[in-house]
Amino acid sequence: MKKILFLLVLFCAAPFVRAAQVDTLRVESPSMQKAIEVVVIIPDLAAREQCPVVYLLHGHGGNARTWISIKPNLPEIADEEGFIFVCPDGAKSWYWDSPLNADMKYETFISSELVQYVDSHYRTIADSRARAITGLSMGGHGAMWNAIRHPEVFSAAGSMSGGVDIRPFPKNWNISDQLGTQEAHPENWENYTVVHLVPAMKPGKLALIFDCGETDFFHDVNVDFHRALLKQGIDHDFITRPGNHDEKYWKNAIDYQLLFFKKHFSREY
Repeated sequence: MKKILFLLVLFCAAPFVRAAQVDTLRVESPSMQKAIEVVVIIPDLAAREQCPVVYLLHGHGGNARTWISIKPNLPEIADEEGFIFVCPDGAKSWYWDSPLNADMKYETFISSELVQYVDSHYRTIADSRARAITGLSMGGHGAMWNAIRHPEVFSAAGSMSGGVDIRPFPKNWNISDQLGTQEAHPENWENYTVVHLVPAMKPGKLALIFDCGETDFFHDVNVDFHRALLKQGIDHDFITRPGNHDEKYWKNAIDYQLLFFKKHFSREY
């Protein structure tokens, strides 16, 4: 009798057990004429309802699996919050359309091709108001770059330890592979840095959050980005706290960013 009751309890509880789905895909990029690996985490809720989407960009040297490695409980978070997470491989692109390399059009891929693919294959709320993007290090730069340039696609953006001004780092992280050297192409190094975009920004277009550890080598450029946004009258959340440029910091920082996006989505809907 006890065994029957136990099985009955399991049977009744089964429909309420949540289990996010993790898909690893190859998404075609017509602009680059190649397929890009993408990890998509789909909450159980998406089987019944349309969900907002958070795009997570990795840093230099990372790949599509970086975020689920740093934050293994992302599937549980997806179920708890009802978010779809999309984690594309950005190679060492800095998420630009490179002015030099035709096969490095990652801005087009992220802000157009990938968004269209995700909206056509998953139960998303296919609206900029339900779409956010963030990332770490190179991915922080990429998230801000894509969101600021495409507010019709993303309504919220974040950055964790982001390289939001590349100009102080002319010899690092394969940047010159995409832009040319700073000496030979100074105009690229001005035009392709996030800080350069601030003077053209308009208040109220994007919900922004970014943070950086106090002992991070990108700390000073994040403070400068914060000051530039203040001067332009752009509302934003800027957080600096003890921490380095490492996984320990990002594993913690993502929680603050997801809370910010949750509040943003709830205000919009």
